[in-house]
Amino acid sequence: MKNIVILISGGGSNMGAIVKAAQRENWAAKYQARVAVVISNKADAKGLALAAQHGIATESLDHKTFASRDAFDAALMQRIDRYATPGNPPLVLLAGFMRILTPGFVNHYAGRLVNIHPSLLPAFPGLHTHQRAIDAGCQVAGATVHLVTPELDHGPILAQAVVPVLPGDTAEALAARVLTQEHLIYPRAVENLLQKK
Repeated sequence: MKNIVILISGGGSNMGAIVKAAQRENWAAKYQARVAVVISNKADAKGLALAAQHGIATESLDHKTFASRDAFDAALMQRIDRYATPGNPPLVLLAGFMRILTPGFVNHYAGRLVNIHPSLLPAFPGLHTHQRAIDAGCQVAGATVHLVTPELDHGPILAQAVVPVLPGDTAEALAARVLTQEHLIYPRAVENLLQKK
């Protein structure tokens, strides 16, 4: 069985979409894959309760209790690697995990560390993507699922979804439209990865 580990920091709506897709599409039977655990760097992240409601194990690891980013990432790697099975390392999905990961962490999970970003990469890496798209006069915006590399928001693209930028759009309104597409493309991109493996 391939274990999927999902990392979150907040409400976990993308995590929820992945968990529902895994259950609805029966990834356990189709791909011998399951969402094994949801880990958050915040013990009060609402997504942990959502995961528990779906029968998924949850853990938290507070980044503020570590002296350095490297120390936190090393401890997080230990937690994740407990979900490895012989010859089958876990697939690690970032779903609103609001931490920049160290190169050592990223390289450890190379080829199996996936993120979703709320812009049409390579446009607008980093934060405040929706406002930046509006300010730039973009006609369209969207979301990108990509493999994570040490360079922030620059890994190989696995899937994208496009939404229109409407006249008078606010960052919040645009974000809401983009989020509905994130919930569709992230589970599909993960399923495509599982099919290839």
